[in-house]
Amino acid sequence: MTQTQELEIFIPYEKEGEYLTLPFQMPENIDTFHLSYHYQTHQEHPEETPSGTFISTKAINTIDLGLLNPQDEQVGVSGSNKTEIFINAIQATPGYQPQELTPGEWKILIGAYKVASEGVTVTYRLTFTPKERQLFIGDIHTHTIASDGVLSVEELATHAKRHGLDFLAITDHNQMVSAESLRGINGISLIPGVEWTHYQGHANFLGVDKPYVEPFFTHSDEEVKARFDSAHARGALIVINHPFDPSCGFQFNINELPFDCLEIWNGPMRESNLKAVGLWQSLLKSGQQIPAVGGSDYHKDGLFQILGGPCMGVYARANTPNEILNALRAGHSFIRFSPQGPTIQLKADECQMGDARVWEAGQAVQIEASGLIAGDVIKVITQSEDKTLFQAHSEGRAELSFPVKAPGFVRVEILRTFRPGLPPLPALISNPIYFLEETFDQ
Repeated sequence: MTQTQELEIFIPYEKEGEYLTLPFQMPENIDTFHLSYHYQTHQEHPEETPSGTFISTKAINTIDLGLLNPQDEQVGVSGSNKTEIFINAIQATPGYQPQELTPGEWKILIGAYKVASEGVTVTYRLTFTPKERQLFIGDIHTHTIASDGVLSVEELATHAKRHGLDFLAITDHNQMVSAESLRGINGISLIPGVEWTHYQGHANFLGVDKPYVEPFFTHSDEEVKARFDSAHARGALIVINHPFDPSCGFQFNINELPFDCLEIWNGPMRESNLKAVGLWQSLLKSGQQIPAVGGSDYHKDGLFQILGGPCMGVYARANTPNEILNALRAGHSFIRFSPQGPTIQLKADECQMGDARVWEAGQAVQIEASGLIAGDVIKVITQSEDKTLFQAHSEGRAELSFPVKAPGFVRVEILRTFRPGLPPLPALISNPIYFLEETFDQ
């Protein structure tokens, strides 16, 4: 629930020309902070004239605004020309820096530029909007001019915003990028990453500046594992990329490497991606809870390559790198063919995609799908079943229920015929909800 707070300060004339601070507490789990303030800026003087009344105005107070974070770093300043500002992790009022709203003591910087002889009372209204789970769309596999892409980070971010993306991971081949270097680009959440690129396979290491300290190249399986172990220990989200790509498939043994997600959809849907979906299904059937992800592997615009094709739909509490990566790691996500593709949510009581619960007879998964077009097929896939649940006869959305008959998992695909005469292909693939067999302590 949004919280509001009012602070008032009286500034005497003797403080004119000085800078003051007014502390306040930033609560935990805040997504957006908004501040507005007001005070008497002018004084009116009515004068009677033969024709009526003339009211003259005189500027008597000018109070400048600034903001400091808990480290006493300048978040921004704006003089007196702005009476309200906002800040969150990816965008802010011009003159202020987007940043995570760290809980603790922040300070309003008060510039008492001009103060009336009788002093002035300034009232500040603070609004704290909490983090709440919502849907964000982004691409977690992209390249820039630092490797074999054609756009700079800034150009790629601008391109992503045009495509309606909320977040972007920068994953150049064997080229690390720091979170600090990605700051200052307003309006989109940029996630640092690197595509570890070897002749025998590729993997994305996301969310840390330096997943390993050694050079990228390796000469043995042991050295490969050391790179993965290092990235894992440093907190990177590890993604096995395009495992069946004909030119750069993943030839290492994934059972011997730590990883968090499997990229089952890389660029346009094609045979190698369908094989990756099959691998993922076999891992799920074996009892592993591996989130699936997809990404465009964007280098430049082309006939079969667009930024965000495919992209991730992520249910996260905020559009920050940490929150997005946490949601991806938890499987609170789906893959769709483009930023304009369909949307889905699966729920089983309080559980959503990626969550696990004990199976009980009579349970059902609720499916909410939107952005459907005529002919779209909603298919449910479980441990033992592959069932067409619904086919749309026009544009619209569907609210469906699927009974869960046994322990295992439930995931959904939306199939679409993209061109007449071609077979239907996935337009969306969801992550599963897991239903565990109850175990009893002996």
